[in-house]
Amino acid sequence: MTEASGQGATGTLLVFTTLPDQDSAASIASALVERRLAACVNILPAGTSVYEWQGEIHQDPEHVLIIKSSEARFARLQDTLLELHPYELPEIVAVPISHGLPDYIHWIKESTS
Repeated sequence: MTEASGQGATGTLLVFTTLPDQDSAASIASALVERRLAACVNILPAGTSVYEWQGEIHQDPEHVLIIKSSEARFARLQDTLLELHPYELPEIVAVPISHGLPDYIHWIKESTS
């Protein structure tokens, strides 16, 4: 079994973004995996986002992408999201994966190298 690097640090990330529809979510998810910027992308069904933008409160349906990637690929992943994303200011938030099944963590790293 492969060990995760460091105690409580794996070098892997969960990256979140939201998209306005299933088609754009699927297109971006596929592009990230094809470019080896993500090992896996989960597309969650539409929920409602409530937010303030340019002085107005909005309530819009959005799909959430949960992207499994490596810290080493984050800059390129972010650039790709900015290139492909339909929003003027997309949500791009990364959270380090501190612990996980070692073989799964290894798979994320291998899939994004």
